Amino acid sequence: MPEAGQDALFPNTAAPDESVGYRGPTACQAAGITYRQLDYWARTDLVVPTVRGASGSGSQRLYSFKDILVLKVVKRLLDTGVSLQNIRVAVEHLRARGVDDLAGVTLFSDGTTVYECTSAEEIVDLLQGGQGVFGIAVGGTMREVTGSLAEFPAERVDGERIVQVAHDELARRRQARTAG
Repeated sequence: MPEAGQDALFPNTAAPDESVGYRGPTACQAAGITYRQLDYWARTDLVVPTVRGASGSGSQRLYSFKDILVLKVVKRLLDTGVSLQNIRVAVEHLRARGVDDLAGVTLFSDGTTVYECTSAEEIVDLLQGGQGVFGIAVGGTMREVTGSLAEFPAERVDGERIVQVAHDELARRRQARTAG
C-alpha cells in the first residue's frame, strides 16, 4: 500500500474541512444564484446547509463546499431547462457521493432527464444512444467553486471566522484561471 504512506506524507488538502462553512450571501455569489433561490431551496429541502442549518430568527445557515457545488450544479441544470422535479432526483445522487467522487462525475441531460456518467465509455454510450444535449463536468465546476470561495471568509461551526491567507502572485493567477 504505497498510496497509504504517500497520503501520510502528502495529505489531500483538496478535500474541504467538513466543519467549515460559508454564509448564505457567500454561497449565493459562489453559485451564481439569488438569496431568494437559496432560501427557497433550503426550505423545500432541495439543497440544505450541512454545516449548520437555520435554528430560528437571526441564525445563520452555513453551507459546506459540497453544498455550494451542488447549488452551482442545480443552477446550471435550471438554466438549461431541466425541471425542478428532475433536478431533485439528480441532487439525491450527488448527495450520496463524497466530494472526491464528485470530481469524476459528468452530468448530461436531454432537457428532461439527467444522466450521470462516471467513465468515458458511459458518455460515449449515452451520446451514441442519441441522448444528452449538454453536459456538466462536476470536476470543472469544483475548480470554479474553489476559485470563487477563495475570496470569501469561511466560518467554523463554533462561529470562529477563518482568516484567508494573503494570496501571492501565483495563487492570484491560478484563481483567475479557474474562476473565469
